[in-house]
Amino acid sequence: MLTRIKPGSILLQGLLWIYFIVSVYPLFWMITYSLKNNDQIFVTNPFGIPLHMHFENYVHAWEQFNVPRYFVNSLVVSAISTCGILLLSVMFAYTVARMEWRLREAARIYMIIGMFIPLQVIMIPLAILVKNFHLTNTYGALIVPYIAFGLPFSSLIFYGFMRTIPVELEESACMDGASIYRTFFRIIVPIVRPAVATIAIFQFLGAWNEFLLAYILISDEAMKTLPLGLLFFQGQYSTDWGGMGAVMTIASLPMVVMFLFFSDQVERALTVGSAVKG
Repeated sequence: MLTRIKPGSILLQGLLWIYFIVSVYPLFWMITYSLKNNDQIFVTNPFGIPLHMHFENYVHAWEQFNVPRYFVNSLVVSAISTCGILLLSVMFAYTVARMEWRLREAARIYMIIGMFIPLQVIMIPLAILVKNFHLTNTYGALIVPYIAFGLPFSSLIFYGFMRTIPVELEESACMDGASIYRTFFRIIVPIVRPAVATIAIFQFLGAWNEFLLAYILISDEAMKTLPLGLLFFQGQYSTDWGGMGAVMTIASLPMVVMFLFFSDQVERALTVGSAVKG
Protein backbone atom coordinates (compact mmCIF):
# COMPACT_ATOMS: atom_id res chain seq x y z
CA MET A 1 0.00 0.00 0.00
CA LEU A 2 1.47 3.32 -1.06
CA THR A 3 1.65 6.12 1.47
CA ARG A 4 0.02 9.30 0.27
CA ILE A 5 2.32 12.27 0.52
CA LYS A 6 0.61 15.48 1.50
CA PRO A 7 1.44 18.63 -0.50
CA GLY A 8 1.86 20.56 2.76
CA SER A 9 4.57 18.14 3.89
CA ILE A 10 6.47 18.56 0.62
CA LEU A 11 6.23 22.34 0.90
CA LEU A 12 7.46 22.27 4.50
CA GLN A 13 10.43 20.05 3.62
CA GLY A 14 11.27 22.29 0.69
CA LEU A 15 11.29 25.37 2.91
CA LEU A 16 13.47 23.58 5.48
CA TRP A 17 15.96 22.58 2.78
CA ILE A 18 16.08 26.18 1.53
CA TYR A 19 16.69 27.40 5.08
CA PHE A 20 19.43 24.78 5.52
CA ILE A 21 21.21 25.82 2.32
CA VAL A 22 20.98 29.53 3.19
CA SER A 23 22.37 28.82 6.67
CA VAL A 24 25.24 26.57 5.55
CA TYR A 25 26.34 28.57 2.50
CA PRO A 26 28.20 31.30 4.49
CA LEU A 27 30.33 28.58 6.12
CA PHE A 28 30.96 26.97 2.73
CA TRP A 29 31.84 30.36 1.23
CA MET A 30 34.27 31.14 4.05
CA ILE A 31 36.11 27.84 3.56
CA THR A 32 36.37 28.29 -0.21
CA TYR A 33 37.33 31.93 0.33
CA SER A 34 40.31 30.80 2.41
CA LEU A 35 41.59 28.64 -0.46
CA LYS A 36 41.66 31.36 -3.13
CA ASN A 37 44.02 34.15 -4.05
CA ASN A 38 42.95 37.77 -4.47
CA ASP A 39 42.35 37.35 -8.20
CA GLN A 40 39.87 34.48 -7.71
CA ILE A 41 38.14 36.23 -4.82
CA PHE A 42 37.40 39.48 -6.66
CA VAL A 43 37.58 38.74 -10.40
CA THR A 44 37.55 35.23 -11.81
CA ASN A 45 35.67 33.11 -9.23
CA PRO A 46 34.21 35.02 -6.28
CA PHE A 47 31.39 32.57 -5.37
CA GLY A 48 32.36 29.16 -6.73
CA ILE A 49 34.69 26.35 -5.69
CA PRO A 50 38.38 27.30 -5.98
CA LEU A 51 39.88 26.34 -9.33
CA HIS A 52 43.30 26.01 -7.70
CA MET A 53 43.56 25.25 -3.99
CA HIS A 54 45.84 27.72 -2.24
CA PHE A 55 46.65 25.85 0.96
CA GLU A 56 49.62 28.15 1.39
CA ASN A 57 47.16 30.71 2.75
CA TYR A 58 46.95 28.67 5.96
CA VAL A 59 50.72 28.19 6.12
CA HIS A 60 51.31 31.89 5.50
CA ALA A 61 48.76 32.95 8.12
CA TRP A 62 50.04 30.47 10.70
CA GLU A 63 53.74 31.18 10.31
CA GLN A 64 54.03 34.88 9.42
CA PHE A 65 51.17 36.54 11.29
CA ASN A 66 51.62 35.02 14.76
CA VAL A 67 48.28 33.21 14.56
CA PRO A 68 49.30 30.54 17.13
CA ARG A 69 49.85 33.26 19.74
CA TYR A 70 46.55 34.96 18.95
CA PHE A 71 44.80 31.59 19.07
CA VAL A 72 46.24 30.72 22.49
CA ASN A 73 45.34 34.15 23.88
CA SER A 74 41.74 33.84 22.68
CA LEU A 75 41.49 30.31 24.04
CA VAL A 76 42.83 31.25 27.49
CA VAL A 77 40.66 34.36 27.83
CA SER A 78 37.49 32.66 26.56
CA ALA A 79 37.92 29.48 28.62
CA ILE A 80 38.68 31.24 31.92
CA SER A 81 35.93 33.80 31.37
CA THR A 82 33.38 31.10 30.62
CA CYS A 83 34.35 29.05 33.67
CA GLY A 84 34.14 32.12 35.90
CA ILE A 85 30.74 33.10 34.53
CA LEU A 86 29.33 29.60 34.98
CA LEU A 87 30.61 29.23 38.54
CA LEU A 88 29.46 32.62 39.81
CA SER A 89 26.13 32.77 37.96
CA VAL A 90 24.94 29.29 38.94
CA MET A 91 25.74 29.97 42.61
CA PHE A 92 24.05 33.37 42.53
CA ALA A 93 20.99 31.94 40.78
CA TYR A 94 20.72 29.19 43.39
CA THR A 95 20.80 31.67 46.26
CA VAL A 96 18.05 33.89 44.81
CA ALA A 97 15.89 31.07 43.38
CA ARG A 98 16.04 28.45 46.14
CA MET A 99 16.95 30.26 49.37
CA GLU A 100 15.08 32.74 51.57
CA TRP A 101 17.02 35.79 52.76
CA ARG A 102 16.55 39.53 53.05
CA LEU A 103 17.08 41.71 49.97
CA ARG A 104 16.94 38.64 47.74
CA GLU A 105 14.73 40.33 45.16
CA ALA A 106 16.79 43.52 45.32
CA ALA A 107 19.94 41.53 44.54
CA ARG A 108 18.23 39.78 41.63
CA ILE A 109 16.96 43.05 40.15
CA TYR A 110 20.38 44.66 40.63
CA MET A 111 21.97 41.83 38.67
CA ILE A 112 19.40 42.03 35.87
CA ILE A 113 19.95 45.78 35.49
CA GLY A 114 23.45 44.98 34.29
CA MET A 115 21.95 43.63 31.06
CA PHE A 116 20.68 47.10 30.12
CA ILE A 117 23.91 49.07 30.58
CA PRO A 118 25.50 49.85 27.18
CA LEU A 119 29.17 49.05 26.88
CA GLN A 120 29.88 52.46 25.35
CA VAL A 121 28.68 54.20 28.52
CA ILE A 122 31.23 52.55 30.82
CA MET A 123 34.08 52.16 28.35
CA ILE A 124 36.18 55.07 29.65
CA PRO A 125 35.64 54.31 33.38
CA LEU A 126 36.44 50.66 32.66
CA ALA A 127 39.71 51.57 30.93
CA ILE A 128 40.65 53.77 33.92
CA LEU A 129 39.86 50.95 36.38
CA VAL A 130 41.93 48.46 34.40
CA LYS A 131 44.85 50.90 34.43
CA ASN A 132 44.52 51.64 38.17
CA PHE A 133 44.46 47.93 39.01
CA HIS A 134 47.56 47.40 36.84
CA LEU A 135 45.77 44.95 34.54
CA THR A 136 46.63 46.65 31.26
CA ASN A 137 48.01 44.23 28.65
CA THR A 138 47.26 41.19 30.80
CA TYR A 139 44.70 38.40 30.56
CA GLY A 140 42.91 39.95 33.52
CA ALA A 141 42.16 43.09 31.51
CA LEU A 142 39.74 41.03 29.42
CA ILE A 143 38.76 38.20 31.75
CA VAL A 144 37.39 40.39 34.55
CA PRO A 145 35.17 42.56 32.28
CA TYR A 146 33.98 39.53 30.31
CA ILE A 147 32.88 37.83 33.52
CA ALA A 148 31.16 40.99 34.75
CA PHE A 149 29.25 41.46 31.48
CA GLY A 150 28.32 37.79 31.24
CA LEU A 151 26.91 37.38 34.74
CA PRO A 152 23.52 39.16 34.33
CA PHE A 153 22.34 37.13 31.34
CA SER A 154 23.66 33.83 32.69
CA SER A 155 22.15 34.43 36.13
CA LEU A 156 18.78 35.18 34.55
CA ILE A 157 18.82 31.92 32.56
CA PHE A 158 19.85 29.83 35.56
CA TYR A 159 17.26 31.55 37.76
CA GLY A 160 14.43 30.68 35.41
CA PHE A 161 15.71 27.13 35.05
CA MET A 162 16.01 26.54 38.80
CA ARG A 163 12.52 27.87 39.47
CA THR A 164 11.15 24.82 37.62
CA ILE A 165 12.89 22.32 39.96
CA PRO A 166 10.51 20.84 42.60
CA VAL A 167 11.41 21.86 46.12
CA GLU A 168 10.66 18.30 47.27
CA LEU A 169 14.03 17.20 45.93
CA GLU A 170 15.86 19.48 48.35
CA GLU A 171 13.52 18.56 51.21
CA SER A 172 14.25 14.88 50.67
CA ALA A 173 17.99 15.53 50.61
CA CYS A 174 17.72 17.59 53.80
CA MET A 175 15.82 14.79 55.56
CA ASP A 176 18.60 12.39 54.56
CA GLY A 177 21.14 14.65 56.26
CA ALA A 178 22.64 16.38 53.20
CA SER A 179 24.11 19.82 53.77
CA ILE A 180 23.27 22.78 51.53
CA TYR A 181 26.57 22.38 49.70
CA ARG A 182 26.01 18.68 49.09
CA THR A 183 22.48 19.39 47.89
CA PHE A 184 23.74 22.04 45.51
CA PHE A 185 26.55 20.00 43.94
CA ARG A 186 24.90 16.56 43.98
CA ILE A 187 21.28 17.45 43.10
CA ILE A 188 20.92 20.94 41.63
CA VAL A 189 24.04 21.07 39.43
CA PRO A 190 23.35 17.75 37.63
CA ILE A 191 19.78 18.85 36.91
CA VAL A 192 20.86 22.19 35.40
CA ARG A 193 23.64 20.61 33.33
CA PRO A 194 21.83 21.27 30.02
CA ALA A 195 21.54 24.95 30.94
CA VAL A 196 25.26 24.95 31.83
CA ALA A 197 26.12 23.65 28.35
CA THR A 198 23.91 26.26 26.69
CA ILE A 199 25.37 29.15 28.69
CA ALA A 200 28.90 27.83 28.11
CA ILE A 201 28.44 27.91 24.33
CA PHE A 202 26.93 31.41 24.28
CA GLN A 203 29.49 32.93 26.65
CA PHE A 204 32.49 31.22 25.03
CA LEU A 205 31.31 32.40 21.63
CA GLY A 206 30.83 35.96 22.90
CA ALA A 207 34.29 36.10 24.49
CA TRP A 208 35.93 34.46 21.48
CA ASN A 209 34.50 36.98 19.01
CA GLU A 210 34.67 40.12 21.19
CA PHE A 211 36.61 42.92 19.55
CA LEU A 212 35.85 46.35 21.03
CA LEU A 213 37.10 45.81 24.60
CA ALA A 214 40.11 43.85 23.38
CA TYR A 215 40.98 46.67 20.97
CA ILE A 216 40.80 49.28 23.74
CA LEU A 217 42.39 47.41 26.65
CA ILE A 218 45.11 45.42 24.84
CA SER A 219 47.96 47.10 22.99
CA ASP A 220 50.77 44.59 23.51
CA GLU A 221 51.32 42.45 20.43
CA ALA A 222 51.92 39.31 22.51
CA MET A 223 48.54 39.63 24.30
CA LYS A 224 46.27 40.27 21.32
CA THR A 225 43.41 37.90 20.49
CA LEU A 226 42.32 36.52 17.12
CA PRO A 227 39.82 39.30 16.28
CA LEU A 228 42.62 41.84 16.77
CA GLY A 229 45.02 39.71 14.75
CA LEU A 230 42.77 40.02 11.70
CA LEU A 231 43.67 43.70 11.48
CA PHE A 232 47.24 42.80 10.53
CA PHE A 233 46.07 41.28 7.25
CA GLN A 234 44.96 44.70 6.02
CA GLY A 235 47.94 46.59 4.66
CA GLN A 236 48.22 50.15 3.43
CA TYR A 237 48.50 49.17 -0.24
CA SER A 238 47.36 45.54 -0.35
CA THR A 239 45.50 43.00 1.76
CA ASP A 240 46.02 39.24 1.99
CA TRP A 241 42.32 38.32 1.68
CA GLY A 242 43.02 34.62 1.32
CA GLY A 243 45.08 34.62 4.50
CA MET A 244 42.34 36.53 6.27
CA GLY A 245 39.86 33.85 5.21
CA ALA A 246 42.22 31.18 6.53
CA VAL A 247 42.37 32.91 9.92
CA MET A 248 38.56 33.22 10.03
CA THR A 249 38.26 29.49 9.29
CA ILE A 250 40.77 28.65 12.03
CA ALA A 251 38.92 30.93 14.44
CA SER A 252 35.64 29.13 13.70
CA LEU A 253 36.96 25.64 14.48
CA PRO A 254 36.63 25.85 18.31
CA MET A 255 33.00 26.92 17.97
CA VAL A 256 32.17 24.04 15.65
CA VAL A 257 33.90 21.51 17.89
CA MET A 258 32.25 22.91 21.01
CA PHE A 259 28.79 22.77 19.46
CA LEU A 260 29.32 19.17 18.31
CA PHE A 261 30.19 18.14 21.87
CA PHE A 262 27.35 20.04 23.58
CA SER A 263 24.56 20.02 20.97
CA ASP A 264 22.64 17.26 22.77
CA GLN A 265 22.80 19.19 26.04
CA VAL A 266 21.52 22.34 24.33
CA GLU A 267 18.54 20.45 22.92
CA ARG A 268 17.78 18.96 26.32
CA ALA A 269 17.86 22.41 27.89
CA LEU A 270 14.77 23.35 25.88
CA THR A 271 12.69 20.50 27.36
CA VAL A 272 14.23 19.24 30.58
CA GLY A 273 12.90 22.16 32.64
CA SER A 274 9.27 21.43 31.87
CA ALA A 275 9.90 17.70 32.19
CA VAL A 276 11.31 18.08 35.71
CA LYS A 277 8.47 20.37 36.69
CA GLY A 278 5.89 17.84 35.51
